[in-house]
Amino acid sequence: MPFIAPRMDRIETTASSANTQRARELAASGMDVVALTQGQPDFATPEHVVEAAIAAMAAGETGYTLVSGTPALKEAIIEKFRRDNGLDYALNQVIAGTGGKQIIYDAMMATIQPGDEVILPAPYWMTYSDIIGLFDGVPVVVRCLSEAAYKLTPDQLESAITDRTKWLFLNSPNNPSGATYSRVEMQALCDVLMRHPHVHVLADDMYEHIVFDGREFVTPAQVEPGLYDRTLTLNGVSKAYSMTGWRLGYAGGPEKLVAAMAKAQLQCTGNPSSISQAAAVAALNGPQDIVSARTREFEERRDLIVGLLNQASGMTCHRPEGAFYAYPDCSALIGKKTPDGKIIESDADLAMYFLESHGVALVHGAAYDVSPHIRVSFATSTDNLIEAGTRIQRACAALT
Repeated sequence: MPFIAPRMDRIETTASSANTQRARELAASGMDVVALTQGQPDFATPEHVVEAAIAAMAAGETGYTLVSGTPALKEAIIEKFRRDNGLDYALNQVIAGTGGKQIIYDAMMATIQPGDEVILPAPYWMTYSDIIGLFDGVPVVVRCLSEAAYKLTPDQLESAITDRTKWLFLNSPNNPSGATYSRVEMQALCDVLMRHPHVHVLADDMYEHIVFDGREFVTPAQVEPGLYDRTLTLNGVSKAYSMTGWRLGYAGGPEKLVAAMAKAQLQCTGNPSSISQAAAVAALNGPQDIVSARTREFEERRDLIVGLLNQASGMTCHRPEGAFYAYPDCSALIGKKTPDGKIIESDADLAMYFLESHGVALVHGAAYDVSPHIRVSFATSTDNLIEAGTRIQRACAALT
């Protein structure tokens, strides 16, 4: 009998973390590396948020809180959903956890039974499938085509639903493609879901505020009120407020589900950090102009890197509609040969070539279940993006 449970074999180290680590190793050895792997803003946490955390510590707010979050944080979450999404929740319908991963983990622990199916439109964040698999759920991967701007179509959704389907995960704006559903597109998916009342929706809205070109952000329960009672709307402070290290995610959903999630969290992490909760209150209740200002800067970076990538021989880059990732198709580069004679057989090979030969750290598309692509994070400075784009162009031109 093995000491380590076989379920652990279902979890893979995230490619972004692994590639970031490799980039750090090469940088430590003296190599000049431009890292475009991590999904976190390069901006500082807003000063008023930091000050709120300091004030909370000074006031002695350093003890345990309610497992699902302080009343002050829950009120801030409720107001955020009302203000931004037109969704009304009560205190017993919202929960805060240690990051978005905690919320997903709680939800799957509370609901998934062996053999339950969860529809994952690909490309998708690999955390989804890992957590689903931990609880013996079955990820049903639906690959979204570049021709459809990497978005799930109503026909694809209809075809993927079975009697075993328990959840649909819908991430908009999407990591890694930046795909963002319009109100019309979202309504079309909701129309399908309304025909299948046994299917619940986990709406991952983590990149909600990072949308470009004047687009409107919408979330399923907002577009289709008939889905309110079977939708868990997930969000957090990490991306919008540059608070990745604060580890604070939250969600609103049906009372029964939220109660079960709180029970799961009680025996996992307990409450999220009391200090992070105080900081999140300040972020959600405070001035929001800094969020829109930073989104405008992300949009300028988006335009810069997409232009540079599309000038690279063999790359075709769709213009992302949100988030801070570009996801160029590199199929024309597969099968080509590097200057030292190695054949590029996959996007993983290509990512390693970019890193080890030209000092640009990226994440290969296979990590998001759609290949051959490369994920490029543009949550970094303009200078870094110009340097990285120039190196990528040089690297692609050197392939034969």
